Amino acid sequence: MNKIINTTNAPAPIGPYSQAVIANGFLFLSGQVAINPESGEVMQSSIAEETHQVMRNIKAVLLEASYGFEDVVKTTIFLSDMSLFAEVNEIYGSFFHKNYPARETVAVKGLPKGVNVEISMTAYKA
Repeated sequence: MNKIINTTNAPAPIGPYSQAVIANGFLFLSGQVAINPESGEVMQSSIAEETHQVMRNIKAVLLEASYGFEDVVKTTIFLSDMSLFAEVNEIYGSFFHKNYPARETVAVKGLPKGVNVEISMTAYKA
């Protein structure tokens, strides 16, 4: 049986999807963008601010599901431009302390709400 994860500490979905779903020990976390869950505003003053907000949103969903960054096995990062890679990578990396997950980073033509970064993750607990 799948378990739907939902927390008010991360932005509500902006479409027909869940923040995350647990299935057979895997947590599939939907892509997060830089929406402040308290205000509903997109945080876009800098790519650093965007990335920090995305990672805080991810952390909130992980915690609601009783998972942590140490459980993440796969990540996908979507960027509006690959020139943002170094700064996003530095902030993203600061949330992991060892045993980094597998990952790909791709540049895309556009992202929801005109953001510059979106990150999705898969985590696992036996």
